[in-house]
Amino acid sequence: MSSGNALPCVKIIEPCVFGDNRGWFFESYNRKKMTGLGLDMEFIQDNHSLSVPKHTVRGIHFQNNPYAQSKLVRCTRGRIMDYAVDLRKGSETYLQWMAVELSAENKKQLFIPKGFGHVFVTLEENCEVQYKVDNIYSKANERSIRYDDPDIGIEWPEGMNPILSEKDANAPYVAACDCNFTV
Repeated sequence: MSSGNALPCVKIIEPCVFGDNRGWFFESYNRKKMTGLGLDMEFIQDNHSLSVPKHTVRGIHFQNNPYAQSKLVRCTRGRIMDYAVDLRKGSETYLQWMAVELSAENKKQLFIPKGFGHVFVTLEENCEVQYKVDNIYSKANERSIRYDDPDIGIEWPEGMNPILSEKDANAPYVAACDCNFTV
């Protein structure tokens, strides 16, 4: 298990995969190893989504304090481009983002801490994404920001024709969002 970081708090996790003539095996989560990477939290829920059309966009999503969530995201079928956006006002990296391709083939995972927004786009049809969270869902605290907010400036795949939920299509821009994260 290793990590890389374009944003200091966001980690790309690359598990050790053991393969033989039967197939492969890897630990998708090991608390002791995660703690060794400085990621000491208790995940309390696993979520699983299926996005059928190519270019489905889910996000930018987060939950405000006191229900903010850290996430450990992986793609178990297909390929996605996964993004984390720093939403912590006062941070040196405020509104900066990073992206990594997650796929069933590369088995990479993205750790997104509290204070960051999360969004992904599917790069092919029938993508399944699973993620762990360390806080309960709170409808009163869930928030969305427009995926194409120019103040954030995410670079999306060329030729993308996004498929959005009604909620994401009507999300506010970050300037109008009541995000309560600070450093």
